[in-house]
Amino acid sequence: MAKHLVAAMYLVDDDPDLALAHGRAAKNRAGRIGVVRETLGVLAYRAAQWSEALAELRAARRISGGPGLLAMMADCERGLERPQRAIELARGDESRQLDGDDLVELRIVEAGARIDMGQVDAALVTLQDAGVSPDARGESAARLDYAYAEVLLAAGRKAEAAEWFGHAVAADPEENTDAKARLAELED
Repeated sequence: MAKHLVAAMYLVDDDPDLALAHGRAAKNRAGRIGVVRETLGVLAYRAAQWSEALAELRAARRISGGPGLLAMMADCERGLERPQRAIELARGDESRQLDGDDLVELRIVEAGARIDMGQVDAALVTLQDAGVSPDARGESAARLDYAYAEVLLAAGRKAEAAEWFGHAVAADPEENTDAKARLAELED
């Protein structure tokens, strides 16, 4: 089981389908271990196998407990074209147990689900409530600024979107997002 998990982690970026196969093999050997099910869920998520990812992430939560994995589960619902279910997860009782980066990630997914449903203004409010700030720094702040810029673009507010992509660039000196490239596209 451990060798399959190691192989999966080694392959996940270069060959997500082969990584997923290793994750499935690990599950066949140790399907009652929470970390195995969580890993398989993440691998299925990375391979865009939304149904499998959602099932495995749910199983991992049943085994291990806690409110973790909500953002990824909500994003799976979006992948399955069920944005209303994603919003229900994002606004459910368990979401109140999240804070920090986990809550920010969940609100980003919720905003995306709202965009999927044509609720652009609600998506903006969701990200504002998550604490979008031009002065915040770090990867989580950069992701939030980036998401806010994307929603502004969807709302047809190009100048404001460029401003927020700029905030994302400032918040993200390690360039974990492609905010710099997105800003350059808007400035051309």
